[in-house]
Amino acid sequence: MYARRSPVETQDASKPIAVPAAAGTGAVASATVGVADARGGAPALSRALSPAARLRERFEHSDDLYGYAQELGPAVRAGQPAETWMYSRVLDYCSGYAASPADYGRDTQAIAGMNLRTSAAMVAARNRVGQRCARFTPDDDLSYATILANRVRAAKAGSLPAEAALLGMDEPLNDDEDYVRDLVDRVRNSLDPEAFFAISPKMGIASSGRRNFYGPVAGTQFSELAWQLAACRLGLDCSPDSVLMTTYCANGGICSQDPSQDFSGFVFDAAVPRQGTEVMNDLVDGLVGGARTTK
Repeated sequence: MYARRSPVETQDASKPIAVPAAAGTGAVASATVGVADARGGAPALSRALSPAARLRERFEHSDDLYGYAQELGPAVRAGQPAETWMYSRVLDYCSGYAASPADYGRDTQAIAGMNLRTSAAMVAARNRVGQRCARFTPDDDLSYATILANRVRAAKAGSLPAEAALLGMDEPLNDDEDYVRDLVDRVRNSLDPEAFFAISPKMGIASSGRRNFYGPVAGTQFSELAWQLAACRLGLDCSPDSVLMTTYCANGGICSQDPSQDFSGFVFDAAVPRQGTEVMNDLVDGLVGGARTTK
């Protein structure tokens, strides 16, 4: 039923899942990265990859995420924040498939048979997930509890994206309002693309009526998209086959009809009315334009 693989050591779901020893390391996919501008997809900057960006590149481009998780294993067991955060992203990406590969495949076939406008794109996205996650099984326990436990561990070790993700999941490290306000400020001032994207769910409709608390780019569907577009501009991979585009399509059926369209193009084409383009660009400009405070 499952692709050939080495066994995975399991443990209680309330704790970070143990990963097997690294099988080896692979070459980084690229030495530079181009960042799509929210106004039209043109590269906004190109730079040598940081260690965090190299981890993202491996996640984005690995054909075997089980193998990538193995490579992260020693650092995860040692409590390294960036690697533990990236490990949680692998678990999150593969969780739908790993829960039941057979059911995932049957659902994909059913979607193909519906002949909906988005069926072909959704099937392609789900097949991409299935291929990249093929060596995970239900025994690996890629559950919400496991993902949450790893993100808590990463956040406590110092990962800002993990800390932001916990707020986005309504599971902040601390419920204190001063802590939450400070976290939003730290994310904005960090200009960290993963932290921007991770916090975006909390900055949308979830913060409606609390703009004075969460800041001016909060409380609407536009604001959630603005944080995501800002993440693209800051360096998150938002290309047509990126994790971002694949996840939106495979999990939610939100798929571009143009396979060459990146996330920025898709948002401005499908989600933002023409009269709202300038407003959206202003929101993104405000987010990436420097230090801000909500205090």
